[in-house]
Amino acid sequence: MSPRHQEIYQAIRAQIVDGDYKPGDELPPETVLMEEWKVSRGPIRQALYNLRSEGLIYTTRGRPARVRRPHQPTQTLASFTPFSQWALTSGREPGNHTLSVSRRRADGEIADGLQLDEGAFIVEVVRLRTLDGVPALLERSRFTLDTGQSLFEFDADKGSITDHLVDVGVEFASMRHELDAIAADGTDAEALQIPVAAPLLRERRTSFDPQGKPFEYSDDRYRPDQVTFSIMNTMSGER
Repeated sequence: MSPRHQEIYQAIRAQIVDGDYKPGDELPPETVLMEEWKVSRGPIRQALYNLRSEGLIYTTRGRPARVRRPHQPTQTLASFTPFSQWALTSGREPGNHTLSVSRRRADGEIADGLQLDEGAFIVEVVRLRTLDGVPALLERSRFTLDTGQSLFEFDADKGSITDHLVDVGVEFASMRHELDAIAADGTDAEALQIPVAAPLLRERRTSFDPQGKPFEYSDDRYRPDQVTFSIMNTMSGER
């Protein structure tokens, strides 16, 4: 069964795509959606966040969300869209293959990223992500022990880790992204079906809770022939 916020997101998205809501139309207020779906405010806000991240709606303070003109989706760092959701909106078929879920000790880099003592226990999930069956991303996600403990009971091949964590009460308040290039090591090469030392795009991503505490530190390595990123800037009013 899909998480409630995912069901709400998919239902509203279908109404937008089918033309039930047209560009410029207001969606019902959050309180109306809460009553309609018999849920608390959290799943409604997460569903609206997903729609906004996809570019289907926009919001202004004190007003219900409005439908914007649809556009071609792209993987952007302006907001976080889970890999599977981005792939589907781009017309690609996502796939997941979990290579390992383990409890291990944090080395120096991971400990620094999660603001833990070196040697503290963490949960690490390593997954191969595919697009239309082609290896695209080797994802190494490291979580603080309290955040990641529930992942031992979760089937990461069949669902979104982000959606699962939201459903168990984890709040994603902000993320920091660091991009660089890296040569594929043996593990990367085997999983992504590329030569050793082939160039990869690496994204190191840190997720923070509302108190500014990091709970996820990921090292994601993308094949550049499969995935690109876009970053949009706006001109400051100051010259």
